Amino acid sequence: MTPGSKPFTPEFDATLRDRDLAKARQDIAIGRWQGLPELLHSTGHDWDRRTHRVRLLAQSTAGTTIAEEWYTARPGDPDALVLRADTEVLRCFNLAVAAGDPGAAGQDRLDMAVRTCLRAADAHPYDPVPWVSLLTIARLYPGGHRQFNHWWKELKLRHQENREAHNQALRHVSARWHGTHGTMYDFARDVVDSTAPGSPLAVLLQVARLEEYRYRLEREGDMALFLRRHWSTDVALADTRRTWDTWVVNWDGIYRAQDIADFNYLLHATCAGGLYSEAAYLFKLLADQATAVPWSYFGDPATVIAKWHRTVMRST
Repeated sequence: MTPGSKPFTPEFDATLRDRDLAKARQDIAIGRWQGLPELLHSTGHDWDRRTHRVRLLAQSTAGTTIAEEWYTARPGDPDALVLRADTEVLRCFNLAVAAGDPGAAGQDRLDMAVRTCLRAADAHPYDPVPWVSLLTIARLYPGGHRQFNHWWKELKLRHQENREAHNQALRHVSARWHGTHGTMYDFARDVVDSTAPGSPLAVLLQVARLEEYRYRLEREGDMALFLRRHWSTDVALADTRRTWDTWVVNWDGIYRAQDIADFNYLLHATCAGGLYSEAAYLFKLLADQATAVPWSYFGDPATVIAKWHRTVMRST
């Protein structure tokens, strides 16, 4: 830190500085749903932001009856059904996480959630969010849901660049769920091969690398010595530079709904890979905006990112 400079203090904001979304989540916390219709209506066809907002709202409503109260009050509002569907999906995941068992929700509840998602898709035929919900819950079925590929095609018809859908699909084909490390990396590279310059989907390469790290660390522990170089191998560095060249070099400077989260993935990869010039650029671009993932996989996220900030800034 240079004399007179402000100390680095990361700011973790789950809404990624979406103030309207933050207010809606506060309303949910006190039992109010009345602001939700206007929030989602005003989002329009900004599918990136709509997906981000519905998923964050569903995280808040999963432990409440808010989604049901809104739907009961306005059963003809398709947005109410879309949120109710994603809420039920996240409740299934919460049960699975709490039990440490993907099947904890039970077949009947999973099937009910799928039916709710399909009803939401019928009610809002152009909306990609119900298909994101379906791609998400498909992971909880033993072996994956038989309709996964169909749901993926339906999602792509509505929003080819949907970030959350791509993240869900990548996890679906990962070794943790229903695939292998190889199928996961193949998926990520196929996406990057077909993505346009400036697309944040290029960061799927780093999301995949983090998935492999997490999987192998849990199973091999400290014996997984290769993990010390996980982001600094020739392949890892080539992937990081590819994401940089595809996305950052061509970025138009306009922050979209989930850019902060994806920049954090790339920032971690540049730090851990020793690409300190690129890391310094991203630190300055993000200022103090941080997300818990990926930093939380390596300890307390605030401590981890602050340590990397000191290392990078002293080296550039």
